[in-house]
Amino acid sequence: MAKMVVIYQKPDDVAAFERHYFETHIPMAKRLPGLRKYEVSYGPIVSPAAPSDAWLVGTLYFDSMAAMREAFASDVGKECAADRRAYAPDPSKFQMLLFDDKEV
Repeated sequence: MAKMVVIYQKPDDVAAFERHYFETHIPMAKRLPGLRKYEVSYGPIVSPAAPSDAWLVGTLYFDSMAAMREAFASDVGKECAADRRAYAPDPSKFQMLLFDDKEV
């Protein structure tokens, strides 16, 4: 399984971010070819060692990194990338991590 994890810091305008993310971006991303599951965090994000600047985490699941690359090369994938720049234009306010995982 391959995952894309996006960790967002609290935006300046929470209401505008949430409205766009939940009403526009997620429905668009759910059309990505090969997407298996889309999860978002719920409630506060904490760290056992120190306060966390993470505010919301989105996780997308694909069968493989190849499937993820194909999804983001598609027309819908390009729309999603352009749309992310609309609601989260500052790359210093989020981290995007892509990786394969395995059960151990």
